[in-house]
Amino acid sequence: REEKQLELTLEALISQVADLKNSLVSFIYKLENEYDRLTWPSVLDSFALLSGQLNTLNKVLKHEKTPLLRNQVIIPLVLSPDRDEEIMRQTEGRVPVFSHEVVPDHLRTKPDPEVEEQEKQLITDAARISPDVAQKQIQSLNKMCSNLLEKISKEERESESGGLRQNKQTFNPADTNALVAAVAFGKGLSNRRPPGSGGSVQSGQPGAAAIIAGASGMQQVPMSGAPAQQQPMLAGVQMAQAAQPGKMPSGIKTNIKSASMHPYQR
Repeated sequence: REEKQLELTLEALISQVADLKNSLVSFIYKLENEYDRLTWPSVLDSFALLSGQLNTLNKVLKHEKTPLLRNQVIIPLVLSPDRDEEIMRQTEGRVPVFSHEVVPDHLRTKPDPEVEEQEKQLITDAARISPDVAQKQIQSLNKMCSNLLEKISKEERESESGGLRQNKQTFNPADTNALVAAVAFGKGLSNRRPPGSGGSVQSGQPGAAAIIAGASGMQQVPMSGAPAQQQPMLAGVQMAQAAQPGKMPSGIKTNIKSASMHPYQR
């Protein structure tokens, strides 16, 4: 019964390994002969196929009905330096002879001595770490990974928002062109003045000349109770200067009353 179960397991393993080998051959052929037109989705499909076949092979090895193959020993019965056609056929021309040189490589059930030594060293270092220290290291690593993922997500959000801000228009071209035309060429501006504006002063008006002439005759009168050099104020200025020749008298009088308290007097 055990021999029958072992034979069935070996047949299943050989079938799975053959499928895996065919997938590897097809992928290598694509890389060597179709690299100029090979696309990334095609490469990902090949990797996904290989990953699925490896998972299936591991499931077969870990199945409860699969016997422990590590307890099985393979011993070569015949070693010959001559060419063996049967081995050539089974190995598809990779192993022409089954001699003392190839047996250690093809029947080895353990890794290379260097790899085995490194594996033992890693196991020893892992055994020296206490559970508390290991848990702290795991938490620290998880925290670092979380911070890294957060930074990456933040940069992606900022880049997306920056792209949206660059693409979003913040002005109206029509309004901008109208404003430039109005400032540079006066386009669209009205020539009418608003009601109540005096406009420019014309020399033909008699009152205007009197106001201009009377402005030069303003007198500064010191305020009572304060020094004359510090508190000059305007009081009782009559803008009509009838005594001056060539000036027309005007009936406009302006009285500027002083405040009740000087701003600098305490």
